Amino acid sequence: MLDAIIILTFILAGAGIGFYGIELLPAGAIDQVTNLDGLRSVTAGFAALIGGAFGLSVQTTYRRMEKQVRHMPIDLLITRAIGLVMGLLVANLMLAPVFLLPISPALGFIKPLAAILGSVMFAFLGIALADTHGRAFLRLINPNSVETMLVAEGTLKPAATKVVDTSCIIDGRIEALLSTGFLEGQILIPQFVLQELQMVADASNDRKRVRGRRGLDILNRIKESYAERIAIHSADYEDLHTVDAKLVRLAQEINGTLLTNDYNLSKVATVQKVPVLNINDLTQAVRPVYLPGDSLELKILKEGKEDSQGVGYLEDGTMVVVEEGNKHIGDEMRVVVTSALQTSAGRMIFARPHASVIA
Repeated sequence: MLDAIIILTFILAGAGIGFYGIELLPAGAIDQVTNLDGLRSVTAGFAALIGGAFGLSVQTTYRRMEKQVRHMPIDLLITRAIGLVMGLLVANLMLAPVFLLPISPALGFIKPLAAILGSVMFAFLGIALADTHGRAFLRLINPNSVETMLVAEGTLKPAATKVVDTSCIIDGRIEALLSTGFLEGQILIPQFVLQELQMVADASNDRKRVRGRRGLDILNRIKESYAERIAIHSADYEDLHTVDAKLVRLAQEINGTLLTNDYNLSKVATVQKVPVLNINDLTQAVRPVYLPGDSLELKILKEGKEDSQGVGYLEDGTMVVVEEGNKHIGDEMRVVVTSALQTSAGRMIFARPHASVIA
C-alpha cells in the first residue's frame, strides 16, 4: 500500500509540474506560434502526461538506487560517499576560474553547463577511485583496527585489487572462484576489456561469437551476485594499441594483481614486475596427487598406443594409461596407480587393473 502511495505521489508531482509549467508561460505565446486557438489547454494536458511519466521514471530509479544502497556493504557505502564529496569539491575548485571569465550574455549558458558536466564527471571519478582504493583509505583513517595493525606488523597481507582480462572472463572459472571465496579483494573490469568482449560477441566467426556471448553472460551473472566487489574501470590509454599492454599499465598504476589464464600475458606482466594470478597455474596446483599404490575408479574410453593398453581420463583431463585395459573399453573399473609422468603437455598416469578386476 505504501509503495502505491509513493508511486502515485511521484506521478502527481510530475503531472503538476508539467501542467503548471505550461500555465506559467505568457498568455497567447503558444497560440501565436501555432496560430491555433485553445492550444494552451491541450498542451498543458500533454505536459501533465509527460510530467507524470517523468515522475514515474524518477520513482523507479529511486527504488533501484534504494535497493542497491540497502544491499551495499557499509565500508563500500562510506568510501563511495567520501569519494563523491571529494569529487564535487575538486569540481568546484577547478570550475571557480570559469565563472570569473567574462562571457557575453548570449553565451551565458556555458557557465551552468560547465558546472553540471564538471560536477558529474568529477563525482563519477571520485566514486571510481573510492572503489579502487577505498579499503586502503579506511585503514588510513582507522589505524587502530585489527586489520590495519596486522598489515602494519606484516602478519597480514591486504587483498590486492584484481584486474581481469578478457580470456579470464570467457573462460568462466572466475565465477567458481568467487563463489568458493578463494578470490579476495576488489575485482576491476576495465572498459577496454568490455569493448574487446563486445567485439568478440559481434564477430562474424561463429565460434568467436559464441565465446563472446558466453563471456558477457558470465560477466552479467557475477555482477549481479557480487555487485559490491565488481567494478567497471574507465581507464584507457590511447598511446597503447593492445589490450594486454593496457592491462599491464593499469595494474602497475593501481598496484593491482593481474588475473588471467593467458600464458604469454603472464610472462610479459611478470617481466614488468606486475603480480599475476594465472588460473591455469591454480588448476594445476589443486589437482589431486596420485602416488604409486593409490587406487581410483576409471572409465576406459579407447585403446592406447600399445595393443594391450587402454586409455581413460580423470575429471581434470589427466590421461591415465592402463595396462591390459584394452579388454575393458567402455567399462568403468578400479585401477591401481603404478607411476606418474609430468610432461610439457601435462601430466600422465600409468596404472594397472586392480586385483579384484583381474580376479
